[in-house]
Amino acid sequence: MSVISFEIVYRGIYQKTLANKISRTLVLAAVKEGKQGISFGRYSDSPERNGIPAKLFGYIADNSEELQAVAAKYEPKQVDVSICVDDTMCKGVESWAWYGLQPITAVTKPGGTLIVTSNYKTDDLVKHIHRRGTPYKLAIVPGGASMAGLWVYKNDGTDARVLGAALKAEPSICSMASLEQAIRENIGGDAHIEAARASFEDTRSDEVKPGQGNTEVPFTFQLLKWTEMREGVVIDGVGGHNNYRDLEGGYEPGRNEVFKKWSTRTMRPVVAFDKCTKCTLCWIACPDTVFDVTPDGYFDANMEACCGCGVCEAICPVSDCITMVNEVVFEDRGSQYLMWKKDAQAYQGYLTDKRKKGKVEKRFPITGLAAAFSGAGLDGGHNLNSAKAKSVKDFK
Repeated sequence: MSVISFEIVYRGIYQKTLANKISRTLVLAAVKEGKQGISFGRYSDSPERNGIPAKLFGYIADNSEELQAVAAKYEPKQVDVSICVDDTMCKGVESWAWYGLQPITAVTKPGGTLIVTSNYKTDDLVKHIHRRGTPYKLAIVPGGASMAGLWVYKNDGTDARVLGAALKAEPSICSMASLEQAIRENIGGDAHIEAARASFEDTRSDEVKPGQGNTEVPFTFQLLKWTEMREGVVIDGVGGHNNYRDLEGGYEPGRNEVFKKWSTRTMRPVVAFDKCTKCTLCWIACPDTVFDVTPDGYFDANMEACCGCGVCEAICPVSDCITMVNEVVFEDRGSQYLMWKKDAQAYQGYLTDKRKKGKVEKRFPITGLAAAFSGAGLDGGHNLNSAKAKSVKDFK
């Protein structure tokens, strides 16, 4: 067996425990068969920040010599399996502004597998994933992003189902019996084991061919060399200017030109400007100074800077004026205000469509794993037909 490598891409803090359980359980399962393995995080992601994409990696080898040879690397340049536990990161991964924006498949081997938790279909995700010159496989584990928190673990079976899909993608990791034993020791009981089995049996992958996907060139920048850095510790002030975009009047706050916070969000606010009373609360409460002030006194959320925290929706006093919508249903980061000013009727249709397609729901209520699959609208080989019914209480 050659060395098997994998990565788990997750939202910093929010999915830390989930990612740890997946990574460590995979290694534990392999070790039970006499193999050697290691699970580790990327240095540049530590300490983590809310929502910032972060990565865990794992290596599995036949012996300690093989493991030591690969574990000495900072991080894998290529992995057999990439696991993304929030489908909105299919748009790209920006970690602490060290790299700019990386494609979600940046280190997935040619012919390797990308596993994504999502309630959307393959085509819905591929259009966001940056195209590349080599093929890969895409497998979907039905379900929304399982968010909890650093100290709070959302025990909803996501980890077990992802583990089943990972074993399906790379069967040489271990046997199902070893994975089940590791799940029992590290995650939970019979309900989780049944979920992993069902996911293994029913996960299907679609081949994504070279050239398919998002044609956008990911944002990059050139890091300074040490000889080019200024002496001492210098923090430049960031000031705004009293104009809105190319229009006279209004106000645009200054922002970091290097760190694009949009890759941090799982959902974005959409604003019904015809309902806005210009109360200023969203503008005042926004922790990241996202809102630009328009010349006529409205507040336009800048989609390059918004991290999707949802504070604006929570504080808005007008019903349905600001709604948080899943980021996956959007293909642009343009100004909502300018869309509305150009054609208010068309913008109303835009609002209705996006809210319908991407309304942020609670984690799906599992009346049965089969219902989860069919509810996600997955067809073409993705229908679940062998899982036993499970309810939320089974995972508690």
